[in-house]
Parts: sequence; structure tokens; C-alpha cells
Amino acid sequence: MQRLRPVLLVLGVLCTLMGVLWIGQGRGLIHWPASSFMLDQRIWADYGAALAVAGLLMILLARRLRR
Repeated sequence: MQRLRPVLLVLGVLCTLMGVLWIGQGRGLIHWPASSFMLDQRIWADYGAALAVAGLLMILLARRLRR
């Protein structure tokens, strides 16, 4: 149980950052190269939002675990 907390925190932070990146790309705030598969796809903003929420939930769950 002691090793679960740092793992959840790391995974939560990575998921949240990846989700924010996908939201930025889906909204057009981040410009990818023309050869990118993520070019101008609004659906990535929805995926990013779900991933960011999942990451934040993992962080909150990790914070509630005892040290």
C-alpha cells in the first residue's frame, strides 16, 4: 500500500499533463507539424478532457491514502 501512493501520483500527473496537451491541440492552441495524425481534430479535446479528469481523480485518490 505504501508503494501505491507514489505510483498513483506519477500516473495522475502524467495523465493530467497529457490531457491538457490534447485539450490545447483540440482547441487549436498548439500547432502540430503538417504530418501529424492529430492535426485539426476536435475529438482530441474531448479525449484530453476525459484523460485530465482521470488524472486529477488519481491524484486525489493518492492524496487520500495513508502515508
